[in-house]
Amino acid sequence: MSEDTHPEPDRVEGAPHPRDTARLIGQGAAERAFLDAVAAGRLHHAWLLTGPLGVGKATLAWRIARFLLATPEEDGGGLFGTPAPTPDTLDIAPDHPVARRIHAGSEGRLFVLRRAWDDERKRLKTVITVDEVRRMKNFLHMSSTDGGRRAVIVDPVDEMNVAAANALLKMLEEPPHGVTFLLVSHQPSRLLPTIRSRCRELRLATLRPDDLADAMAQAGADVGDGPALAVLAAGSVGEAIRLANLDGLDTYGAIVALFSTLPQLDRTRALKLAEAAAQRGADEKLDLLLSLMDLFLARLARTGALGSAGAEAAPGEAALLARLAPDADAGRRWAALHQSLGARARHGRAVNLDPAALILDMVLKIDEAARGAGVRA
Repeated sequence: MSEDTHPEPDRVEGAPHPRDTARLIGQGAAERAFLDAVAAGRLHHAWLLTGPLGVGKATLAWRIARFLLATPEEDGGGLFGTPAPTPDTLDIAPDHPVARRIHAGSEGRLFVLRRAWDDERKRLKTVITVDEVRRMKNFLHMSSTDGGRRAVIVDPVDEMNVAAANALLKMLEEPPHGVTFLLVSHQPSRLLPTIRSRCRELRLATLRPDDLADAMAQAGADVGDGPALAVLAAGSVGEAIRLANLDGLDTYGAIVALFSTLPQLDRTRALKLAEAAAQRGADEKLDLLLSLMDLFLARLARTGALGSAGAEAAPGEAALLARLAPDADAGRRWAALHQSLGARARHGRAVNLDPAALILDMVLKIDEAARGAGVRA
């Protein structure tokens, strides 16, 4: 397999790559904050783009990189000493030479740091290694003679191992001239505090339902039941596309239908749900089931605490949540179970527990909790 045909770790199946996404939807505040910094002459050397998974952080990183490389540095003012014009958008025309080179993957002033291909195991590496950071260092050294702006995208910085993170930190402490680092982070709390302290943060928000629908339409994804998908995706277009690709709405509907039988659990349905995760090559299905079970428990806890989980995500869900979590005490019990089952699921995945056994164990624990709380049909 040639390097050009290796799978890209930063691509969501069923959606265009962030470098080719035409518009960034619903993140005007983050774009404006960056443009204001540029206009004020405060272009920081490192930016930490944070927010939930799938809300457009990588798209923003590529838009900023394209903008910086296509926009010449100001020399202190405009014609006859007038102030330099303030940019009002990150948009760069698709036929601009920089835009064309970035689309083709041939822009010599841009380096993208991400998980590399493992030739020995014939798969993507699980982390970003220090070897990739060294490649970036060589790139910066070789390209420094060209002058002008350069950009580095790290997507996501959360996937760096310790050695790679320490190597990156050294570059952030002594940044090369003219280089802007754009670090995409889904979980900034896991980063080295010293990395965070050397970056200016741009926080991206979850998408509103209408923005989510627009972003999915732009990606060419089937919106289907838009409101329900927006509830399950929690404002993340990446998660919405994953749910659409894996029939997540139907799966969540099956989870709701199963637990609607409590306190007399329908064991036939339970076994059918567990067996769906046990098929060969069903890793994605297992991850989907685990994430949706986790979401169901979180919505139970929220219902008990607040009286409602918000909009209904499946037929009959609102009535079921109200029956299983009628008050704050029930909400606290479901919250505790949510935490403990989440830990059990992570451990089960780590030790490669049989998928069907893992799902069935979660179902039975939820059944046990419902019966112990005296839930009525």
